[in-house]
Amino acid sequence: MRHHPSHGITRGMRAAMFVAALLGSAAAFAQSNPAGIWKTIDDSTGKPRGLVEISEKEGVYSGKVIKSFVEDEVKSKVCDKCTDARKDQPIIGMTILTGLRKSGDNEWSGGEILDPENGKVYKSKMSLADNGSKLNVRGFIGISLLGRTQTWVRER
Repeated sequence: MRHHPSHGITRGMRAAMFVAALLGSAAAFAQSNPAGIWKTIDDSTGKPRGLVEISEKEGVYSGKVIKSFVEDEVKSKVCDKCTDARKDQPIIGMTILTGLRKSGDNEWSGGEILDPENGKVYKSKMSLADNGSKLNVRGFIGISLLGRTQTWVRER
């Protein structure tokens, strides 16, 4: 029986193309999903503030602070202005984003976000931008027009 090297190359190339397609689709899925680690940016200074890890459980997204780049918060700062169960709890490890559900293409809404600086809880929504590398997180009172948006940058 003769061995035809071209068949081996074709099979190998086909396998490589299949693996590349799988990896590409997995990367595309990861970028269309807000789950992951996000660097928060201070909207007044433009400097990084910390890292928030967003996770999903049964279609509901939440986010917790996992690291702070702000000197005062690194030394176990607590949320002294919070008025709920988070009062006087450490900000590192605190869940600040809750209840977000998919509401459209690359959009999640119906949640709440806590601002640990003032202890206030706002309605929240978020949307992915720049092929999933940025997350626009909006906190607002009443209607979305009355609020502010922060752009977070994907770490991983």
